[in-house]
Amino acid sequence: MLAGALVVENDWRELRTGHVDVQELSNLLRSLPIHEPEARLQPGFRSPDSVSRKTTDFMTNHPAYSGKATRCGKPTMLMIKAFTQREAEMLQAAKAIEEGIASGELHRLAKQPDEVDEAGSTAIEGRLLVRRALTRERDPKLRALKIKQAQLDGGPLRCEVCTFDFAQTYGALGDGYIEVHHVTPLHVSGARETDLADLACLCANCHRMCHRNRPGESWRTPAALREQMGKFVPVTAH
Repeated sequence: MLAGALVVENDWRELRTGHVDVQELSNLLRSLPIHEPEARLQPGFRSPDSVSRKTTDFMTNHPAYSGKATRCGKPTMLMIKAFTQREAEMLQAAKAIEEGIASGELHRLAKQPDEVDEAGSTAIEGRLLVRRALTRERDPKLRALKIKQAQLDGGPLRCEVCTFDFAQTYGALGDGYIEVHHVTPLHVSGARETDLADLACLCANCHRMCHRNRPGESWRTPAALREQMGKFVPVTAH
């Protein structure tokens, strides 16, 4: 993603090894706490040459490139598609990752069970972005105000996507309980005052599905999830 952002900002042109941005990105990647010390000692590991080669992959595999494409993996192709379809969003996401690494925030984040993908390995990019969003979502004052606002409207406290009602299902145990979600995460909205209209009341399942990472897609709004659920027809047993 970070190499792709360099290419996009350079009008979809590759950057050579000696370019200052390539040098800086190489140093940034090598500083990540996810790497074993032995890996960082290898001269070619996340080197300027490897970063430059990745920018070449982005340039030559872009649909508008007329020359011969270099060979690259599926993740790079997915990133190219994401950058071409949602350029502004992807650039903001890349900036959030850079800031998180450079500030030391990524070094301070402890691994959490819900930040491990199905293959059993931590998705570092997604973990940084989602964790930054969850830090704001868990502000107890914002959560309490959002729930109070929903209760003052007079209706039951339900998930805004699937209408699940904790109190209806769990009785007194679920009374007054709901999870509060930021409709637009921090890596897209940037630092700003949070209004209650920016929050949504969700059940745990829908909350997870809004945050669930897939290649080229790091989040979805409650409205988008609701639309996706409307298109899904569950298979029933006969």
